[in-house]
Formats: sequence, C-alpha cells, structure tokens
Amino acid sequence: MAHLTKPTVYTIEDSNIALLGSELEKRVHEHAGDKERAWEHAGLSPGLQIWRIEKFTVVDWPKDRYGSFYDGDSYIVLHTYKQDPKADALSYDLHFWLGSETTQDEAGTAAYKTVELDDHLQGLPVQHREIQGYESPRFLSHFPRFVALHGGVATGFHHVSAPPPPGVPRLFRIGVAHDPAHPTKATLLVREVPAAARSLAEGDVFVLDKGTEVWQLNTKASVGKEKFRAAEFVQSLVNDREGRCEATVYEEGGVGAGRFLDVLGVDALPARAPLAAASAKGRVSLFRLSDATGVVTFDPVEPFSRASLSSDDAFLLDHSVGGVHPALYVWIGRNASLKERRLAGQYAQSHLYEKRERGESSNVATTIVKMNEGSESHEFLILFDNVQ
Repeated sequence: MAHLTKPTVYTIEDSNIALLGSELEKRVHEHAGDKERAWEHAGLSPGLQIWRIEKFTVVDWPKDRYGSFYDGDSYIVLHTYKQDPKADALSYDLHFWLGSETTQDEAGTAAYKTVELDDHLQGLPVQHREIQGYESPRFLSHFPRFVALHGGVATGFHHVSAPPPPGVPRLFRIGVAHDPAHPTKATLLVREVPAAARSLAEGDVFVLDKGTEVWQLNTKASVGKEKFRAAEFVQSLVNDREGRCEATVYEEGGVGAGRFLDVLGVDALPARAPLAAASAKGRVSLFRLSDATGVVTFDPVEPFSRASLSSDDAFLLDHSVGGVHPALYVWIGRNASLKERRLAGQYAQSHLYEKRERGESSNVATTIVKMNEGSESHEFLILFDNVQ
C-alpha cells in the first residue's frame, strides 16, 4: 500500500515563501494555466470578494461565510472601493491571509496568486500579507465579525454555530478591534482556541460551547465592550440553534464561575505576563532595496522624506518595531526592475528574518504591505508626516 505524504505546514517562524522561478510556480501553472478564471469578475465594482486556496486552485468562498476563516487554509481577499464616491476610478486593498496550520503549498499559492491578481488589476491594488493572529486593522475593518476557527479544506470544517460533538466543547476567545480610520467602528473578534487551561488568561472574555449549553466567562480585567460583544456572539449561537441550548454568563470570582474553569481542569485563571507599552508612533526607518550585485541589500536612507522615494528603485519603510499597529511597507517605483517588482514582498520577509537574527525584533509575522508608486496607502503616507 502506498503511503500518503502529509502536507508540510507553513510555519512563519522558520519558513519563507518561494515564488517566481520556483517549483511551486510551475505547479500552480500546471493547475491553473496562464489565465485564472477566478479573476474574470474580480474588482469590477465596489465590494468584497474572497477566494480560498484548495491545493493549487483558487475557489470562490461562499458569501454567507465571509468573515469566517479556518486555520488550516489560505485565502485571498479583495476589497474594491472608491476613494472619491463621485469619481469612476476604483481603488483596491488586496490581502492574502495565511492560517496558522495552512500548508506550504497553499501559502505559496496564495502569495503567488495575489501577485497574479495584482497584475490583472494593472498594479493598482495595495497588497497586504496577513498572518493569523497578527491581522492588520485594515484587514479586520472589512468585517463586522471576524471568526477564526479550527479546520480547513484538508481536515474538514464546521460552521461556528454548529454544535460541537458531545463531550468535546469548543472554547473561543473574544475581542474587539477598532478601525483607526473610523474610531466608532469596531469588529468583533472570535478566535477558536484549544479547550484547555493554557488558553485562558486574565483580561479576556471566553465562551465555552458545550452544544446544549453556552457559557460566557468575563475575567476581572475584561472591558465592557468585549463583554457586550461576547454576549451578542453567545446569543447568536442560541438563536442559530433555535433555542435548543441555554446561555449562562459567569463573572470571574463570582457564583458558579468555578464550573467554567473545572471543565478546563483549572481552579483559577493564570495571570497574564505584563506587556511592554507600545508607543503611539514606534520607530520608522527607510531603506532602499537593491539587488544590483546579485545579493539583496537594504541601504538606510537618512534623513528621509517623501522626496527620498525614487521612481527608479524599490524601498522598505520599516514600522515593524513599536507603535500600536506595526507594519513593514514596500514601495515600488514605476521604473523599478521587473525582478524587484515581483520579489519585493519576498525581500521584505527576508528583511524581517534578518532583524530577528540580529536581535532587533522577533516578530516575523508582522503585516507586509506592498504598493506601487501612485497607489500609496494613507497609512504609508502618514508615517512620513510623523517623521521629526
């Protein structure tokens, strides 16, 4: 009997995405050909479009599942909008989202296909590389409710409202993400976590789904908005099951809270380690990207301003350390080489790995935002204005 080879999980901590010229690219083209049919209706009018990668194929994600993502999968998300409602011109945010358990083939296909869709839209989109658990505010702002669940195309998946199997409860950590561009707008974050004591921490709100019972635990340090939005989520589960389950809310230290903790085999919540305070601005550095010698280098540009950007080159604006919403921005000049245009995202990832090796930063999952000259994002431009 032939042995099946288990797909290799993409691990951001020790992996990089091979793109053009790789065996992956050849396999993508074997499955999809030179023309991707999924792009025929992409970006034609304002709205949101989502595709999931299934092996080497781009597949439409059902609209009734928009906002739900599975940790075993990779997705491409296109947001089409008008910066000026009165104008005909369309603008685009193009994200590829990598689940924590996605395979290397799926992650690489999502990255390559994102480049392909960007080409189809004539280089107008601003591209965003999103890693599960490190999603950018821009990405989360596309959804009133963002749900990250266990499962995927390879292992099967369940709808968030489907009751768990008997005796196998599901645990969700609830949060709220605010859109910096619209302070009154907030996204409900629902992340499925292992139903174990290690998933608990002070300051969060948790929901334990037992099928016929749904329990909410508000920890002492949790805030009112998270408690309120968690209650909305719990009620949605009850409603979807047509009342065939009961909801109970517990307060940490209050009557009955021990029942919640007992299911997870713990007597008390573990204390959360103190987090280093992030400054509002963080550190910002500009580098000119060069591969003229055959080896990619990142040459510091000091001091810098918008005038430092040259149409003949590609640049990295590094805002990956400190700040409330860290990111690494890639800017491609209109006269940059084809190689720089195609591989700039991969070079940016290499930059994050090099910083980790030097001990300057450990977060290689930082959001990478790539844009062409003339299609700059507001977040990118505002960082130049903040430079002293």
